[in-house]
Amino acid sequence: MDETEVLVIGAGLAGLRCADVLATAGRDVLVWEAKGQVGGRIRTDIVDGFRCDRGFQVLNPAYPELRKAVDLAQLDLQPFGAGVVVRREVGSSVWVHPLRAPGRVPAMVTSGAITPRDLVALVRWVAPAARPKSLKKQRDRDICLREALDRAGLGGEVRRVVDRFMAGVLLETTGITSNAFALLLARMFALGVPALPADGMQALPRQLAAPISDRIALEHRAFRIDPDGKQHLVHAEGAGVRARHVVVATDAVAAAWLTTETAPHMQGVVTDWWATDHAVPGPPMLRVDGRSHPRGPVLNTAVISAAAPTYAPPGRHLIAASAVVAGDGTVPSESAMRAHAADIMETDSRGWKPLTRHVIPKALPAQGAPLSVRRPIRTAAGIWLCGDHRDTASIQGALVSGRRTAEAILAAR
Repeated sequence: MDETEVLVIGAGLAGLRCADVLATAGRDVLVWEAKGQVGGRIRTDIVDGFRCDRGFQVLNPAYPELRKAVDLAQLDLQPFGAGVVVRREVGSSVWVHPLRAPGRVPAMVTSGAITPRDLVALVRWVAPAARPKSLKKQRDRDICLREALDRAGLGGEVRRVVDRFMAGVLLETTGITSNAFALLLARMFALGVPALPADGMQALPRQLAAPISDRIALEHRAFRIDPDGKQHLVHAEGAGVRARHVVVATDAVAAAWLTTETAPHMQGVVTDWWATDHAVPGPPMLRVDGRSHPRGPVLNTAVISAAAPTYAPPGRHLIAASAVVAGDGTVPSESAMRAHAADIMETDSRGWKPLTRHVIPKALPAQGAPLSVRRPIRTAAGIWLCGDHRDTASIQGALVSGRRTAEAILAAR
């Protein structure tokens, strides 16, 4: 049986970050990945020359840990427009990022898109995101997002836009997510504009994996971890390894199965991707339905290729739309998604060709109130854990968790 000092199970963002920190420190580390490629839940499918990211994920370059872990310039990021297009009862309006286009805010107010009262309420809610100390106070007295928006006095169209935009990020529509977590995300949106790597989101884990590629064994699915004195015996089909430290860096559900820890509640997402030969006018921004009665299930939609031209062949266009997966696993039909996305964009979808559909029932750990950003990373049996379910449910959280677990191993006797 092979031996290693550290075995990392799972080559997602957390596992790769953990393994890289350990390898850089000179530790003997091996990574097992059940699938045929690295990345975990981050994957880019190539369909008819289009890049379709699994579940439609975006990368915010403002994440502090991201800058420590990868070379952002090498990813060749393609940013979305700084703002959101809102479908209204009649027509649409563009809500700009107030920090990046402050000169356009007065026009938004005078046009009726946002009233002065709404603007004051919005600032009242988001103000703590401006200062890290205020965010810490929010965690100490955390409440759910719905209650926080109510207390701020946010209503009308602005409330609907915030609700639907955040629902598309948090993958839940009831507002029960931690307000402190929502404000953390709001801070990141204020500091950076979401973007997509030129080669698709999978370029991120591939870059993380490059320095340790000789330590990664693909198609090795661990199914049992047995204690063996001061070590652990880890078994996979046709393979086994003895390790002093074992890090379970899988998704939350698989981690619970391997360690008997309790898995958190998970949120689901469904994303449809379409190709079209006809351009959709408008800025390269996310679009949401701000009407009092939305015409379908879509939480957000975008012409992806308008922001990221490398995602589509020359002369063609890529559109994506996302909605939540219901608690019972129910997903809206492709036709309902397409009709609603086209309605939000005020365009005709008859020329849209379905490319692929990603249904991910367990895409994101729920982040209830009060928010816990530092969950235990070692079980009673001495097995280490890392992943976005041990920190915050984000790319930032996954990377931080991987580093945190690696540093704990380096400090352990």
